[in-house]
Amino acid sequence: MKGATVTRSRPAPAAEPSAADARRAEVITLAAGLFDQRDYASVSMEQIAAAAGIAKPTLYHYFRAKDEILRGIHETFIDLLLERQDERIRLGLAPADLLLGAMTDIFGLMETHRGHVRVFFEHHRELPDAARQEIRVKRDRYQQLIHDAVTEGIGTGVFRHVDPDTATLAVFGICNWAYQWWRPGGADPAHTAQKMWDLVIRGLTAPGEQLNVHRT
Repeated sequence: MKGATVTRSRPAPAAEPSAADARRAEVITLAAGLFDQRDYASVSMEQIAAAAGIAKPTLYHYFRAKDEILRGIHETFIDLLLERQDERIRLGLAPADLLLGAMTDIFGLMETHRGHVRVFFEHHRELPDAARQEIRVKRDRYQQLIHDAVTEGIGTGVFRHVDPDTATLAVFGICNWAYQWWRPGGADPAHTAQKMWDLVIRGLTAPGEQLNVHRT
């Protein structure tokens, strides 16, 4: 209507986490470190409680079983990846930048959340069936985001025409295995991600070189 004033409502600020939520997050982080050091099966609820500085009955107030903590570790890790990649997509970043951002996230989390990374890649089978399925949905969605970035790059001519499924698996193959050799406190994770990204985007062949591949 002419002359009408349009009032746009602002999004409500995110609620501050409760003390209980903060305590649960702390336990999840401590447990992830223990699982990384000693393996998931070798760590007891009593050991987790001791690391958190609380009594074992108090720990059961927050988590009914160890697999609930395991689920929390998985959710924390995959939710971080999804939130950051969704934000890049919302900002309209180019396909190459989307891939660089995703690879930087994973290498960065190996530095800040090493236990989460290891648990996520090694202990998903120990999740209860329902939790494993929920995490699988999120994992598949994240993989689709990377696949979409590759497909968009091919479609716009930024990337050469390759099989997007194979290219997506190559990106994850570089990142997901890296925790096996990554040493926290060593190389800068963002710089390492940049070098890995460069290999994905440009490969090993020098510009202008033509390779004659002999297949047996």
